[in-house]
Amino acid sequence: MKILFISKELMAGHVAYLLQKEGHDVRLYIEEKDSRNCFDNLIAKSENWKSDISWVGKDGLIVFDDTGYGKEQDKLRAEGYTVFGGSAKSEKLETNREFGQEVFKKNGLKTMPLKEFSNLDDAIVFAKENPKPWVIKRSGKTSKFLTYVSKFDDGRDSITLMKNYLNNKKTSKSKVALHERIDGVEMGVARYFNGSDWVGPIEFNVEHTFLLPGDIGPATSEMGTLAWYSDDFNNKLYKETLEPMTKHLRKTGFRGDFSLNCIVNETGAYILEATTRLGSPIVHLQSELHDSPWGEFMLAIARGESYDLKWKKGYGVVVLVAIPPFPYLSESSKGITPFGMDIHFKNMNEADWDHIHFDEIAKRRQTEHDQYFIADNKGYVLYVTGIGQSVQEAQKQVYDLTKKVIIPRMMYRNDIGQSFIDTNQQKLTEWGYL
Repeated sequence: MKILFISKELMAGHVAYLLQKEGHDVRLYIEEKDSRNCFDNLIAKSENWKSDISWVGKDGLIVFDDTGYGKEQDKLRAEGYTVFGGSAKSEKLETNREFGQEVFKKNGLKTMPLKEFSNLDDAIVFAKENPKPWVIKRSGKTSKFLTYVSKFDDGRDSITLMKNYLNNKKTSKSKVALHERIDGVEMGVARYFNGSDWVGPIEFNVEHTFLLPGDIGPATSEMGTLAWYSDDFNNKLYKETLEPMTKHLRKTGFRGDFSLNCIVNETGAYILEATTRLGSPIVHLQSELHDSPWGEFMLAIARGESYDLKWKKGYGVVVLVAIPPFPYLSESSKGITPFGMDIHFKNMNEADWDHIHFDEIAKRRQTEHDQYFIADNKGYVLYVTGIGQSVQEAQKQVYDLTKKVIIPRMMYRNDIGQSFIDTNQQKLTEWGYL
């Protein structure tokens, strides 16, 4: 099958690589100019995805892995093309936080007060006039670079940080959203949707966004995730989150992976935000949990068909292996960049490669063996995954394999899933969610 894989900034680039390994004829388009060297000599590239629509044709599959293409996706579907991914109406749930919260409320989901601001001045004034423990999030963007959770009940530390953003040339014009902090266990609930109904198992996931072990330091895009699948469709958390969104999603034309991030406590599940696209690094962990091939699954979702997804029971862990300048992006023309640095693997066996997922990686030409190198400057190098009947078993698999990855100055969190083991699993069980 011909597959045209369209990515804004390689949210799920390794899935395109896996689709090619399954035997499909894949072309990968990368919109972000600085990332276009990634996957060189690994996947055929598209220079202009719109020009390649005639190549993929109506018998092939078009995959979008990110938001921002909703109108184009709607148009392609109307013209008879088979399209996996979002739509104009569905991506608004993610990119317009206030709109998303209103939709959640209308569908009976619990929410917390949220307000978006077009400038930092107004956000600071609002926070001063309404002293509460405010959470700062970047408005209209998936980046978590500006995210901060207030430690004070009057939000004074959030105000301090917003003043710093205002005085910084890089962040002074940022648009932010403020929502009131709620205490509990943060986790995600996700499932694939084919335009009319849910497909496959329920996914429960626990993100680890802070840079350092113990949730210390700045928020990042994500350092790693714990996740597992379930076919218990009477689960309390599923009933309070995803299931009530069914009717709304049917009106949007969405065909892909839909996730709700929430704070869970003894009074219920409070929705923070929606993800209406393939998420990273969870999509790489899905590759670990799935037994069925990606091509068949994505095609069924795009066609609006049911699909009997074969999947593994147990817990999965995915870990990001990063390198400076991560988590702060820098212009490639300044300072020391990781571009071009070789990546080494020590004592790898053939089975190990199934648990390595590339991000900013390409392969050198004309080498006696596969020599991979870093092909971008952001610092997201690769992901390592593992699965086990317990979280501890999955952790051991992941971290034993991560030790075989050798990159100078590499970093990763060594405690993905630990808070779930220590406290959160018991809390969720006591509240009736597990």
